[in-house]
Amino acid sequence: MLIRLLVVLLVASAMYAQNAVDVKPSPQQVEWQDLEMGAIIHFGPNTFLNQEWGDGTADPKVFNPTQFDPEQWMRALQAAGVKYVVFVAKHHDGFCLWPTSQTDYSVKSSPWEGGKGDMVRRVEEAARKYGLKFGVYLSPWDRHEPRYKNSEDYDRYYTAELDELAQNYGDLEEFWLDGAGSAGHVYNFARYVEELRMSQPNTLVFADMALFEYGDIRWVGNEEGVISYENWNVIDRHGYLRWRPVEADTPLRKQHWFWHPDDEASLKSVPELMATYEKTVGRGGELMLGIAPDRRGLLPETDVKRLEEFGKAIKERYGKSLTANHVASDRETELALDGDPDTFWSAPEGTHHAVLEVNFGKPVTFDHVLTMEWLNSGQHVEKYAIEIYREGKWVRVGGGSAIGHKKIDVFPRSTASRVRLNILSSSGEAHIREFQIFDGESGR
Repeated sequence: MLIRLLVVLLVASAMYAQNAVDVKPSPQQVEWQDLEMGAIIHFGPNTFLNQEWGDGTADPKVFNPTQFDPEQWMRALQAAGVKYVVFVAKHHDGFCLWPTSQTDYSVKSSPWEGGKGDMVRRVEEAARKYGLKFGVYLSPWDRHEPRYKNSEDYDRYYTAELDELAQNYGDLEEFWLDGAGSAGHVYNFARYVEELRMSQPNTLVFADMALFEYGDIRWVGNEEGVISYENWNVIDRHGYLRWRPVEADTPLRKQHWFWHPDDEASLKSVPELMATYEKTVGRGGELMLGIAPDRRGLLPETDVKRLEEFGKAIKERYGKSLTANHVASDRETELALDGDPDTFWSAPEGTHHAVLEVNFGKPVTFDHVLTMEWLNSGQHVEKYAIEIYREGKWVRVGGGSAIGHKKIDVFPRSTASRVRLNILSSSGEAHIREFQIFDGESGR
């Protein structure tokens, strides 16, 4: 009996990682982290009423875009480098942008396309046409639906709507589980996710840390799109360890998720967007950019232009690494310098310290270093330094305590012929997908 009990305990301990360094991402999380940039799209009655949060009393007849063209949205997002979209199918006002059978408070009661249209379908088709993955946001808070007053009745209503979205719009890359609002309502989040999983087992669920056990992706904690801390993918909450990569959401227009008239001053500049990119994607997270079509159903021309400028600025700054012209090294080192994130350099097995060096053979000037860690076996690098060889010694110009999916170190322009990634501490042998060096002067 004692031997049998010991076997059970050993099997149970093997099933659950006891240390953060033992936790690994799922294949779906690995794929999602490689997308790096997404967009969340807000459109609805609020657009026509010049407000951010509706109270559920808006007449469906106010919703009538006259030039609705989601392909225009996708072209603009594609130009910015966005790889996936999350469409707000229902915001807190309860108005549904697909012809749900659960309520008449939807597009079928609006003048748009004579009440016969399905906006979720149109957006989904446009996204897939332009190679963008598609997901949805379905607000649990519903300020219109009478059944919201009864938790059990509303849970049935919500899961029925969720089934419609999960079963009729193809594979969903991401499902936003927003915890905003409640008015005293108790949500059955476990039931919601179980319902989603019946039809969409591979969809990643976004949720804030209060909904830790239900999410696959965690909220950054602000709406500025900034990761202000050393970013570790493994999070400990109440003693439970989970791989929860971070998504940082921020609107293209300051503090505005929905379109508003006479609002040009709120449009973020390219330098502002680049700074955000470097503090989200450049800190191992995902940048979720909020865009807002106007009353025509089009992105404003200024927004389209700004997205194009943003994408161009990213390419100018990070399009071509100086390592393309380095002095050839050993085959293993070349795997981190080849510009191919599907290959990676590995430190010697069992080591906790290693060095990856680039020799240019002549002085080069640079101010950005981009490092990517191969995360399939977990996040291992615990402390590192970016160093240049100057006057006979190695000098630190950047570094930190975490690399993760991608880390961009920005520092004053420096000139050197030799640069290295000095991995000072790692929980196991480090695996580096890319080590790239850039002169960002042209991209400013």
